[in-house]
Amino acid sequence: MCGIAGVLRLSTDMPVDAVVLARMTGALVHRGPDDEGLFVSPARACGLGARRLSIIDLAGGHQPICNEAGDVWVVQNGEIYNYKPLRAELEACGHVFRSESDTEVIAHAYEQWGAACVERLWGMFALAVWDEPRQRLLLARDR
Repeated sequence: MCGIAGVLRLSTDMPVDAVVLARMTGALVHRGPDDEGLFVSPARACGLGARRLSIIDLAGGHQPICNEAGDVWVVQNGEIYNYKPLRAELEACGHVFRSESDTEVIAHAYEQWGAACVERLWGMFALAVWDEPRQRLLLARDR
């Protein structure tokens, strides 16, 4: 399984430190030897990191991954079993995908349905979604 990490700034005088986030993510190498990725929001309010064990979309599933506007960012550990029908529904709503990744589906689902998107996900997962325009962090896991 993959490993995810994150940092949320709670005070304007303590911006997210990308070096600290990289160390946190690096410590998870045993959880995902195939890929590593980091995202730090423009105002340094949030940082997300991922170590990936590639299962779905081996080449295009790099995390963190974002929606087409680049303002919703996601990391997840696990697998969304119903990502294909969700993707079809989102494409019918006009969403454009760049990968075959189940994680990208989460970004678009959040963009479409907000936090209620979690109710539509079927699988085994823990995830974090950073909403840049609203400066909100959503954390969720399967139930």
